[in-house]
Formats: sequence, structure tokens, C-alpha cells
Amino acid sequence: MPTNPVLVVHGGAWAIPDDMVEAHLHGVRNALGAGWRVLERDGAALDAVEEALVIMEDDETFDAGRGSFLNRDGKVQLDAMIMDGATLRAGGVGCVEQVRNPVRAARKILSESPHVYFVGEGAERFAAEHGVELCRNEDLVIPREVERLREYQREAAGGLSTKDGNELFAPSSHDLTISHDTVGAVALDRDGNIAAATSTGGTLNKAPGRLGDSSLIGCGCYADNLSAAVSTTGWGEPIMKLVLAKWTADRVSAGNLPEWAAQEAMNYLKQRLNGHGGIIVLNSRGQFGIAHNTPRMAWAHRTLEKEDAGLEQSNFRMEP
Repeated sequence: MPTNPVLVVHGGAWAIPDDMVEAHLHGVRNALGAGWRVLERDGAALDAVEEALVIMEDDETFDAGRGSFLNRDGKVQLDAMIMDGATLRAGGVGCVEQVRNPVRAARKILSESPHVYFVGEGAERFAAEHGVELCRNEDLVIPREVERLREYQREAAGGLSTKDGNELFAPSSHDLTISHDTVGAVALDRDGNIAAATSTGGTLNKAPGRLGDSSLIGCGCYADNLSAAVSTTGWGEPIMKLVLAKWTADRVSAGNLPEWAAQEAMNYLKQRLNGHGGIIVLNSRGQFGIAHNTPRMAWAHRTLEKEDAGLEQSNFRMEP
């Protein structure tokens, strides 16, 4: 029996300022539209989350794809993961510098490789060999982020340093005005399958080669038809330590509603490691949950029940 499709997307959880609210709403609205076009044509959840993320990777509003935060050396390094709940197949890339849409490369790994994860030059080589066009790293860098990095490093110059002279990165003490615009999507298709995807440029001024949670299976992304599809956003190190996406999916598997599991995940993140972020959760019955412990989170969702309303702002929320 066919199931009714559901799509949920997020565009980051942090103290999104008032003057950036509309850009975030516009971005998640466009992503939702792209993913929903796949689902309404009876397409696969896996395709829907991929198409939704491509839109946000191409949108300079978000910390994914072009316009991402720069690392300490002034380069963009991107991570992404996509996972199929029907088969548990997954594909991830880390620290890629020449891939405009890392979720495309991650999907190629899922579909065309026996492996799950590629990093750096190996990931770029695999992507190119499988039809993903490479770009120059300079094509991913925008002036806004060059200036943001300079300002950050100037401020950090008067702060603490490690023994090797590098900045001591201590996100636990960072103001939540530091952006966490990681993007993600979870979807349910008419065949009853769920999928999840997450993509990010990582943290501002990160050490070259640093991986966050977004592209790590079970941390920033997870999908299993028997439990839930999950995508997280926020400060990566605590999320990794708690394997938070899998932790949340296990709560759903134990019989908890996604709405409850999402809120519990944020409570657990805060109480255990003083972490901050957001999460979207969806099960194969079409029940979903959205939660965050930051001032705001950009997200959007669509179901058949709201199809007649079209892509109106009422389908989208920027929670205060």
C-alpha cells in the first residue's frame, strides 16, 4: 500500500539575526520545493534529499557548498553524507576542496562504490571518475567569508594559543551568534522508504583536515527504515562524541515518537556535553520531529495534507 510522502529540511541552528531570517526562509523554501518535486512524481526519498541539499549547497546563505566558512588557511573544505534507510547503504565525503556539490559525490559513493567513505584527493578523484564535475577551490570562496575569517583571526590573535602557536579553538565558550548553517534533509517516499542527507563547510577557522559530525554515519546523518532518518546541525564535536543521530534513531526504534526523540536528543546534547544545535527526525510512518536548543533554527516541511496550500510561508517556520 503506497504511503504518503513527507519531506523535512533544515538550514542550520544558531542565533540567526533578524536581517538574515528571510534569506534562510527563502533558502529552505527552495530546497523543499526541489525535494518535493521528486516525491510528488513518485520518486525515491534518496533522490529527494539529494536534490534538496543541492539547492542549499548552491545558496550562499548556508554553510555548505559555495559560500561556506573558510578554514584556517583560507580554503573551503566540504563534508557530506547521504544514507538510504531501505538498504543501509551510505556515502560520505570529507575535506573535499574541488567539489561544488559534495552531496552529489556522496551519492555516487552510495550508488557505485562498495565503500562508504572517501576523503580529500581520493574523494575528488572518485567523484571525477564517476561524472561529478570538479571546480577550483577559489570558485567556492566568496568575499564575505574572506572578510569574516580575517576579522575572526584578528580577534583571536589577542586570545589564547596552543603550544604550537595556533588558536585555541574552544566552541563551548563561543557566542551562539557564530553561524551553524549546516544543511540537511530527511524524506519518506510512496514506497515507505526513508533517507537522510547532511552537508556542511564546517566551522569557521577550523584546522585544515578537521572533520565534523555532518558526514559521519550515525553522528550528523543516519537512516534506517526500522527506526528513523535523522540529520543534525550545530557544534560538531559534542554531536560526534554522542553519536547523536544514531542515538536518536534508537529512541524511535524503541517506540518513541520522533517529536519526543528529537527533543530528548537536544536535552541530552546540552546536559551531557553543553552542546548546541538542532535536529530533524522522520520515521517510516511519516511522523516527524524538529528540535533545537539554539535561539533559532531554519527548517521547513511538507506533506500531502499541505499540498493544496502550495509553497506558502505558512508551510515554513523559523522558531524563536
